[in-house]
Amino acid sequence: MSADTSAPRDDEFGFAPDYDSPIPYMQRTRDYYAAIGYTTPYRWAHYTAAPFQPLKKPLAQSRVTIITTAAPYDPTKGDQGPGAAYNGSAKFYQVYDGDTSQQHDLRISHIGYDRKHTSATDSGTWFPLPQLLKASASGRIGEVAPRFFGAPTNRSHRVTLDTDAPEILARCLADEVDVAVLVPNCPVCHQTTALVARHLEAGGIPTVIMGCAKDIIEHAAVPRFLFSDFPLGNSAGKPHDVASQAQTLELALRLLETGSGPQTTMQSPLRWSEDASWKLDYNNVAQLSPEELARRRAEFDKQKEIARGNRAA
Repeated sequence: MSADTSAPRDDEFGFAPDYDSPIPYMQRTRDYYAAIGYTTPYRWAHYTAAPFQPLKKPLAQSRVTIITTAAPYDPTKGDQGPGAAYNGSAKFYQVYDGDTSQQHDLRISHIGYDRKHTSATDSGTWFPLPQLLKASASGRIGEVAPRFFGAPTNRSHRVTLDTDAPEILARCLADEVDVAVLVPNCPVCHQTTALVARHLEAGGIPTVIMGCAKDIIEHAAVPRFLFSDFPLGNSAGKPHDVASQAQTLELALRLLETGSGPQTTMQSPLRWSEDASWKLDYNNVAQLSPEELARRRAEFDKQKEIARGNRAA
């Protein structure tokens, strides 16, 4: 077919534009870092099979926890509010936990979420504890575990596999957790939660990841994945849209019940917007000028130094 006939046929058949498909985050990230001068491509975790644990009891009798890559707000660590630039000083490097009976101010300024299309004004989009508590109150799940857990977003596969994932499993076992819901925010967060989910399943705990980076999760071969085709930072639903957050959690719970084997992906029917052009923006070198790439390289180097100092401390 010649090129000049393709557009009218798209209209005739009702085809969506090709860019209205899951963002290729791994390739975007490789191209982006190469463009700002980091020429060694990052090795994304890749498996072709995954461990899998069926539910041991109905969800209505299960104790459920959350594993998040968000960080507790610390007023000593600079701007972590909505619209804050990437803040390396707000990163954390050890697993932490929090009391699920308390309210928590968790933020995502320390990671590479979609700052153009994500307002970061509603933590319900990255930390679904309020919805999980509602699910417990309604009897949809048995109870919320006494603690949730924070997973460091480590670029080091070895640290995640050898240190962080075993630590999270040990704490889940100590709390007699039956099921874990994992919620990543940035590209590396998705890899981190994939590795943690695999470790938990191998240790006997069924998991589901709620995420937005389909290629990264599926490349790492996870047990169950609920894919929301939203900008990074909105894995648990749309901001200030409680119905979408409730629906997103319910889909994740349904996947726990219906997934019959590993590497099962369910796609949320929710759309971010009718205009899908937002998918063209995230770390897309074709959209960035040489001057902007140079500015980003300088800022990345600066934040890397800050993070290195925090890790050493």
